[in-house]
Amino acid sequence: MASPILNRFKQYLPILTWAKTYDRNTATSDLVAAVIVTVMLIPQSLAYALLAGLPAEMGLYASILPLVAYAVFGTSRALAVGPVAVVSLMTAAAVGNLGLSDPLQIAVAAGTLAFISGLILTVLGVLRLGFLANFLSHPVIAGFITASGILIAVSQLKHIFGIKLSGDNLPEQIATFFEHVGETNLITLAIGVAATAFLFWVRKGLKPLLIRSGMKPRLADISAKAGPVAAVVVTTLIAWGFGLSDRGVKVVGDIPMGLPPLTMPSVSPSLWSQLFVPALLISIIGFVESVSVAKTLAAKRRQRISPDQELIGLGTSNIAAAVSGGYPVTGGFSRSVVNFDAGAETPAAGAYTAVGIGLATLLLTPLIYFLPNATLAATIIVAVLSLVDFSILRTAWGYSKVDFVAVAATILLTLGFGVEAGVSAGVLLSIGLHLYKTSRPHIAEVGLVPGTEHFRNIKRHKVETKAHLVTLRVDESLYFANASFLEDYILGRVTCDQPIKEVVLQMTAVNEVDLSALETLEELNHRLKDMGIRLHLSEVKGPVMDRLKRSDLLDHLTGKVYLSQYNAWKELSPAPQDPAAERTSKANAA
Repeated sequence: MASPILNRFKQYLPILTWAKTYDRNTATSDLVAAVIVTVMLIPQSLAYALLAGLPAEMGLYASILPLVAYAVFGTSRALAVGPVAVVSLMTAAAVGNLGLSDPLQIAVAAGTLAFISGLILTVLGVLRLGFLANFLSHPVIAGFITASGILIAVSQLKHIFGIKLSGDNLPEQIATFFEHVGETNLITLAIGVAATAFLFWVRKGLKPLLIRSGMKPRLADISAKAGPVAAVVVTTLIAWGFGLSDRGVKVVGDIPMGLPPLTMPSVSPSLWSQLFVPALLISIIGFVESVSVAKTLAAKRRQRISPDQELIGLGTSNIAAAVSGGYPVTGGFSRSVVNFDAGAETPAAGAYTAVGIGLATLLLTPLIYFLPNATLAATIIVAVLSLVDFSILRTAWGYSKVDFVAVAATILLTLGFGVEAGVSAGVLLSIGLHLYKTSRPHIAEVGLVPGTEHFRNIKRHKVETKAHLVTLRVDESLYFANASFLEDYILGRVTCDQPIKEVVLQMTAVNEVDLSALETLEELNHRLKDMGIRLHLSEVKGPVMDRLKRSDLLDHLTGKVYLSQYNAWKELSPAPQDPAAERTSKANAA
């Protein structure tokens, strides 16, 4: 039997769980997946570093040690960690706001951003606060990612056209684009358009073509996902063969050979204060995106992940990026899906991928000197446009107008004011949306379904009611934001010409009663008493009752606490010999 100490180590070091059953077959599956992901990740890493406004090699550095850290501390068997589009864009915005011009200072700032983000994620994981990410609603996240995809795609037009383009939001980018479009380098444009068209075709047309040629579907699918490598090879050879760098075509240029250098984040309090909020936002978005991918892939194999441990896994990955010349990372959707489809069995596949990227930095960097920036921009555009999904607006409009407003506002604010404003608005809107919905809980007046012991809404079902008895069901926990609403609702209901003498509060759906709500219930009890009305509770859950017993409410309650709503109904109904006080109504269904 495992000791408590060993179990604690396994909790924080998931590698101890899967490593003990690791065998040759599992290693083979992981190695195959690693080779495929490595081929895909090399151009992606270069492209996302370009998007982040950083030297291309930093994208490669961010794809080595962080993958090893996640293999040790992460819980997902298929998640592939590394640079991703949205986090790269947020990194560009955060570092760009510092006004730095020295490339070394920019690189240090990006590493410091990763370090702060890593600390935030790790601390949240140790404190088991993964639930905080639930406050960022999925519709708002979808809206933010859609808007970010548009911003990223437009920002890459400068590389496609070979012109200057600046701005953190869509209006600024469009304005500078039209200001400089006359400076377009036609050769760069030809390469960019051709690469973009090819990559779009690869996504849709290459797989069916390979299947028709006799390739197995799985292999055809993996080959299609590696399409960007072909674009990189061909355009690099063309740029080298025709000397296009001398004709105004921007290329990647020199990339240092060798493994990532050991780097240290800045300890400047001023820089930390400037980067803390962007790091917090990057941590939230990166964690939500990563966990959603990890959960989706784990469910397909009936596996589970631990959100709290995922925080630690992503946190240590970002710290690893900071000390090895990288910038913020998280789990990527496309590469994780490729990793999963390629047969990755354990996080060791990520460690093998890190070895592959490390070999590339040692041996292959001179070969991509002539890689056109336009090709990398095309890779980014094709990748991020798959994130753009305006159908969320139609879905939200049809289902909930409040959700629609939140999604639309997030999209418009992100496009109009930049990613930091957009994600900040998304967080605030998500919390505000939760508070709005729960501050006005659904309260149903219920009656007895004839011939049963069940109670249903009088507006939806034919039920029995009593003139002197009001039974109300609260479909929400009671806390400071909705306690007054409940009080106003009940007092409004009993202020009428009916001979109401009893009010029963059915608390089937109440999981929590905070101190503010307790004080409201006490005040409501007194006010109803002054009106000659007794207040009763029914179907109170055990944990809620435990709390109420520690208060004075039950001692001063004018009525009783009933085990079931039906028991309250039977006891509080008028005696048979008093027919004048009884009324049976049949309410039409709404």
